[in-house]
Amino acid sequence: MEITDYEVFSVPPRWVFLRLETDTGLIGWGEATLAGHSKTTIAAVETVMEHYLLGKDPLEIERHWQAMYRGQYFRDGPILTSAIGGIDMALWDLKGKHFGAPIYELLGGRARDYIDVYQWIGGESASVVRDAAATAVANGYNILKMEAVAQTERLSSPDTIDQARDRVAAVREEIGEQIDLVVDFSGRVATGTAKRLAAELDEYEPLFYEEPVRPAHLEALPKVEAHTTTPLGTGERLYSRWAFQDLIGDRLVDVVQPDPSSAGGISEVKKIANAAEAVDISVSLHSPFGPIAFAACLQLDMVCPNALAQGQDLEIHEPENNDLLAYLDDPTAFGFEDGHVRAPNAPGLGIGVNEEYIRRQAELDVNWQNPIWYHDDGSIGEW
Repeated sequence: MEITDYEVFSVPPRWVFLRLETDTGLIGWGEATLAGHSKTTIAAVETVMEHYLLGKDPLEIERHWQAMYRGQYFRDGPILTSAIGGIDMALWDLKGKHFGAPIYELLGGRARDYIDVYQWIGGESASVVRDAAATAVANGYNILKMEAVAQTERLSSPDTIDQARDRVAAVREEIGEQIDLVVDFSGRVATGTAKRLAAELDEYEPLFYEEPVRPAHLEALPKVEAHTTTPLGTGERLYSRWAFQDLIGDRLVDVVQPDPSSAGGISEVKKIANAAEAVDISVSLHSPFGPIAFAACLQLDMVCPNALAQGQDLEIHEPENNDLLAYLDDPTAFGFEDGHVRAPNAPGLGIGVNEEYIRRQAELDVNWQNPIWYHDDGSIGEW
């Protein structure tokens, strides 16, 4: 078997899908989404495919991963690892279909039957985010995630801290003690503020704080940890096992959060999760993107004993008339029930892709960019 053709699709709202075709007629799908960088990621996928992968046997996944990563003198960075991530997913999808088995069976078999999923809730005011929390719980979620703050100064005023506390307090009061709550700092606050914020929010017993410092300042994590009893997590903006090396080796966090779409795919994230397991660190895979990436995460969740919970922004509790799940032949493929999902047991990624719908959506102009935030003095804030 060999890879004979490929196509890359940029589709709403901000996703990049990859289709690999073989001479046996098998088709593999992957997702190389790196939000805000679709055009450059697509160019990287095309470069890798044309320079190396066309004509190769898709079953030799580890050899291909090494060649795609190490075959060029200049390497690393989110563009390359996102391109590799999408290709790697598609290769695993092909391999599962070739052997007639879900990917998790090829990775050693299931370590669990299902994984809890969490829902993001938004709203700048306490009342709005409280209402969003009530809706999410009514929809069946047992874990919620919310932003700690919106835009902040480098050293925030007491008012900013008070607003964050009011919002988290309102959500905790609404959902009670039985629902878990992840509080995401999104790397928006400087270390000095993160220390204050973490201490102030402890009383609301978050499951963990996500990205309390920016990826460039991971060495500051012990400073934050010294001011809180809440577990810390990070990793959505780290892109390879080497980027996670010190984070895991020095046990700087309690939860690592690699994203298969941007951190080298199923092959690489499995290695990161295994390294974390060895030092008693949990994994909560980052996945705010499309259903192909989510399917890849579920395959990994099934085989990682240290998987904690799975993020998603697909509104999977409501698959009918869901534009985000319309890319699938069967929008109910993920089977949300009681706050958790089971990995689909069909071969490969376990999902059927609605190719006709993808092609129609790819004809639309998609150029998503996050907003740029400015402080009152005109300087740039963290988004």
